[in-house]
Amino acid sequence: MAIYHLLAQVIKRSAGHSAVAAAAYRSGDKLTNERDGVTHDYSRRGSVAYEAMLVPDSAPSWMSDRGSLWNQVEECERREKAQLAREFNIALPRELSLDQQRELVHGFCESQFVSKGFVADIAIHDAEGNNPHAHVMIPLRSVAPEEKYGFASKAEGSVARYFNTKPALNEWREAWADHAN
Repeated sequence: MAIYHLLAQVIKRSAGHSAVAAAAYRSGDKLTNERDGVTHDYSRRGSVAYEAMLVPDSAPSWMSDRGSLWNQVEECERREKAQLAREFNIALPRELSLDQQRELVHGFCESQFVSKGFVADIAIHDAEGNNPHAHVMIPLRSVAPEEKYGFASKAEGSVARYFNTKPALNEWREAWADHAN
């Protein structure tokens, strides 16, 4: 059952995107963006089979709440053309049960993101089993509870800065190929 697909993209304001809207859509949730007051309601979406928030041990409890997390990301990224989050679209083996797919995605996210101080917002789609895939969103800043917004800076040399490079993407692709197969 060899499989491989990992597509990464950045959710950014310059493309007219919102991290709150993206998280609501992927998780099949109803979230209000406090920045512009718009409510994004995807609660009737039927293709979401599973959703979860994985947070580092050092993260404040509010980061486990999807709405609070992504609204805080929107708040701390002040620039009009800010990059808000990185999203991964990952194919999952159809031969695995939903529980096995969940374990596979959790293991990957724990080793690649959470262990490095990042929150991972996970949604597994396709309850029918025809095209099972996961959406994983991570803020572009690592957790730093002592900082004003709860996130570390994107300063040169930071993990957040490295996470926005091609070598990091290549490492994630290789890690997913190894992990899934």
